[in-house]
Amino acid sequence: MSKTKLGEAYREFVRSLGRRHTRARAMELAIGGEFEAFGILEREILIRYGLQPTQYVIDVGCGSGRLANGLSPYLKGPYLGIDVVPDLVEYAKNLVVRPDWRFEVGGGLEIPEKAGRADMVCFFSVFTHLLHEQSYTYLKEARRVLKPGGTIVFSFLEFAMPFHWNVFETMLQNSSDGHLNMFVERNAFQAWAEHLELEVVEFIDGNQPHARLPHPVKLDDGRVLSESGSLGQSLGVFRKPA
Repeated sequence: MSKTKLGEAYREFVRSLGRRHTRARAMELAIGGEFEAFGILEREILIRYGLQPTQYVIDVGCGSGRLANGLSPYLKGPYLGIDVVPDLVEYAKNLVVRPDWRFEVGGGLEIPEKAGRADMVCFFSVFTHLLHEQSYTYLKEARRVLKPGGTIVFSFLEFAMPFHWNVFETMLQNSSDGHLNMFVERNAFQAWAEHLELEVVEFIDGNQPHARLPHPVKLDDGRVLSESGSLGQSLGVFRKPA
């Protein structure tokens, strides 16, 4: 499936949510829910891997602003959020209200930035919806826009995690709905990193804590994450050589 078709399928998915929910709720569900809690957790993940308040973050697949919303009180430096769904990008921009930040609709696999500008590029729940060659191309783009020593953070689904199997079972039952969920094993990421001359910092299992939390945060179902939390997906971290 091409990126164009994947993008259209996702845009239709967002439109369908808008027909069944309030706008705010549709925007939260469009990126999987847990809007506030995961936005804070994603921010703390980036901080764990070295993000400083004055640095430049590129958020590929920014959705309706989950990370941007959590990141805004911390990040004083530049931010670029990219997504294929115009409605999500517009919602994120209006939610965060940071005139110094950029939000753009992405039509292909390019990151709209000059080479060597960013300190960190993140892909939260992006490679889970792309073909392998598309994910590789995005990693290549991330390397291009990063400064030497810059960091790439990404989440992914893998068959090595037993609880990710539920996602695969759902795929078997809904194979024709146009919504792609993709699994990528760690050896593939390691091979990609080698070809792109990126350093593998680490991988973290999806059921292990990804970062410590500065304060308790409540999940949509009422449970509270007190000291640390996980996104559910596994986590990978690469670094561009200095």
